[in-house]
Amino acid sequence: MTLSPSEIALQVSDLEVSFVDSDGSLEVLDKISFSIARNAFVCIVGPSGGGKSTLLRAVAGLIQPKGGKVLFPGGSEGKALTGLVFQKPNLLPWRTLRDNISLPLEIDHRPDAEISSLTQEMIHLVGLEGFEKAYPHDLSGGMAQRVAIARCLVQDPEILLLDEPFGQLDALTRERMGDELLRIWNERRKTVLMVTHSISEAIFLADRVLVLTCRPARLIMDLPITLPRPRTDAMRYLPEFIEAARLLHEQLKGSNLPVC
Repeated sequence: MTLSPSEIALQVSDLEVSFVDSDGSLEVLDKISFSIARNAFVCIVGPSGGGKSTLLRAVAGLIQPKGGKVLFPGGSEGKALTGLVFQKPNLLPWRTLRDNISLPLEIDHRPDAEISSLTQEMIHLVGLEGFEKAYPHDLSGGMAQRVAIARCLVQDPEILLLDEPFGQLDALTRERMGDELLRIWNERRKTVLMVTHSISEAIFLADRVLVLTCRPARLIMDLPITLPRPRTDAMRYLPEFIEAARLLHEQLKGSNLPVC
């Protein structure tokens, strides 16, 4: 299906990234191209060290690409285009939960009333009412990551970039956080581009799964996920889910992939 520019949230065209140090040049991304529709949920999987995080940082504007373009054809005036949630929550230990979430608004010099209202809205969205005065050391891993997501969303970005946000959580907490993320996405309908090492997590969350090779990373598969929404745990045992897992596993394990 061909999308019009207004329907496209993100367009990556022939993106190339390399790093140069004393040992020479390291090619990381090799002509990556894809588009994402507005409000879609897309996951990226690939071998460790293959450049998935580098791709997110290039989309966020934190890395200058060697070649290619990152475009936001349907971007709206007055909104942050991207917000990035890292693998670790990176909360400031001397600030309370509320103050960690409000930090981007304070940096932006928003009025106090607006800061208070938007921060409380985010606390409600991520289900952390009653913990406003808690400090990071009092929070579980899942709670801390919800704070990180809220701190990102309080800026109202059009595209939410998630870099393996649940990678440090145990399996059950990770599944619960996946459910929470889908709930938040369903309420806010942001465009999401998420890196994960879990094939099952990618299938459960996404509309599409992009598969990258080892570096220099190339896009070798763009797999649509046809499971209906809302997603339920029972869908993990459907033939469609199992077939998607098989296809992704075969691509990731393929002998044509170079060693990272």
